[in-house]
Amino acid sequence: MTGFLSPLDSPAARRSWLAGLRDSIPKAATKNDLLDQIDGALFVSAPQGDPATLDALGKRYRDQVDKAGDLHDRVNKVARKGLPEVWTGKTSVLASDGVAAAARAATEMAEAFDGGAKALYALADALVHAKRQDADGRTRLDQARRQLGPKDGIFDAIDRMIETDEEKQALAAARSVATEGVDLMHKAAVAADDAVRAATRDLNKWAAEARAGKLRTGGLSAVDRLMLADTSGKAGAAEYNEILTAGDLERSGRAMDRLPAADRARMDRLLAGAGSPQEKAYLMKALAAGHSVDDIETFGGKIHGKDPAWLQQHLSPIVTEGDSLKDEGVDAGSGANVNTDLQSFRGQQWAQGGDGREGTCVASSTVTARAMVDPVYALSLTGGPSGQENDPAAFRRRLVDEQHRVHTEGDGGANWNGMVLEGKTEVLNKEVSPETGSAYELHEVRDADARRNVLPEIEKAVAEGRPVPIGVEGYEADGTRHGHAMMIIGQEGDKLEIYNPWGQTTWVSEDDFVNGGMAKASNSQLPDAYAVHLPQD
Repeated sequence: MTGFLSPLDSPAARRSWLAGLRDSIPKAATKNDLLDQIDGALFVSAPQGDPATLDALGKRYRDQVDKAGDLHDRVNKVARKGLPEVWTGKTSVLASDGVAAAARAATEMAEAFDGGAKALYALADALVHAKRQDADGRTRLDQARRQLGPKDGIFDAIDRMIETDEEKQALAAARSVATEGVDLMHKAAVAADDAVRAATRDLNKWAAEARAGKLRTGGLSAVDRLMLADTSGKAGAAEYNEILTAGDLERSGRAMDRLPAADRARMDRLLAGAGSPQEKAYLMKALAAGHSVDDIETFGGKIHGKDPAWLQQHLSPIVTEGDSLKDEGVDAGSGANVNTDLQSFRGQQWAQGGDGREGTCVASSTVTARAMVDPVYALSLTGGPSGQENDPAAFRRRLVDEQHRVHTEGDGGANWNGMVLEGKTEVLNKEVSPETGSAYELHEVRDADARRNVLPEIEKAVAEGRPVPIGVEGYEADGTRHGHAMMIIGQEGDKLEIYNPWGQTTWVSEDDFVNGGMAKASNSQLPDAYAVHLPQD
């Protein structure tokens, strides 16, 4: 039938199907059974994709690297000549800052093209190897089928109810060859699936890194867009702490274009009057979170003139340090990563119950996620009604009160203990979805295949700045269950950044997420991810 798609056409489905046959073919008890299973393996299509086309695309990306590098050199020459202290753009950007931002954007452009080229080349190489391995496997399966001959009819099967030693040996020999064949095909399917996932992950990441292009509003100059995309918090590594995520840039641009003329003029004045690039970026982040210009004007009055360190401390709950990705091993007792970053406001951690002990992990993850995407909300917690407070004890009271409110909203358990998945979905869609523009949908991921299958969507979401909640669990020998809620908030290479509402962040690998290594972000009682809530586009 023209256009018919087999349910085994996806890399993940082929991988899973062949994994089952790899286990069952060595156990085939009869000739007909083995022939059926061989046919089942050969029914699966070979790894898809044209390595030559991928190589050509990779070369096109690589050709752009030199052009971007030349642009960086030319911009740097302008910067070295010295620039007058003049302002440009509708938001009053210092000219020297704009040129510096352009130089960094050119560097990021070159890195993105280079990263994209490497991803495509790696995928092409992996597919060449996988196709060759798959073909070798099919050759062995065909050989086994020829050794077996045609299927037995009903009378042949009756005659063979008592097999001779020769027939047993023939079956065993064919089974051995078929086992080798399906094993090669499975390895090829795994390699192709892993390569496709890695390429998807990396290309999504590099696409999200093309930051200035995300802000498409016609009302801001190219310099304005460059500066807003380039601005990071004062503390931590700049590349991990941009104030405006890729999603923020897109949403704020659309929101600017929808504003009535009078509100647009007010927003332009707020941006032009801001005291620092960071202040401008937080104003735009508030717009991205869905706030009205009235609300942003009030918010702007509270943060106006504050230095970048104050702004980050009050408006960004999570700061990612440059050395946070370093693997320092795990604690022998708990199984948790040694390298963790405590996340706090003036010494008071962003932790459930204030000290990490209450059972409000769902509510607490949700509160912190909302504070990450909405600086107006974050300031209400850190700075109080006036926005000017610096008292960590007062912050703790407000934080815990808010955690309790959300816990109640999700129909959480008594004594601030636990929340079912339906309640988690409800609070996410009430508290976080309005700020990100994406509704959350529950996906249970109770085995390695399910977790592997959702990874591309998780990584795309966090690359765009949308946190992804996860549930983790573990069981004692007597069946006692332990459960916890955390949040995936970042991605770098094959690493995922995890916020644990015990008040800390750390990084785990994709393999940890897929294969029961989540103790690294919590402790040995909680090894397995079992549920994720994915934001829907």
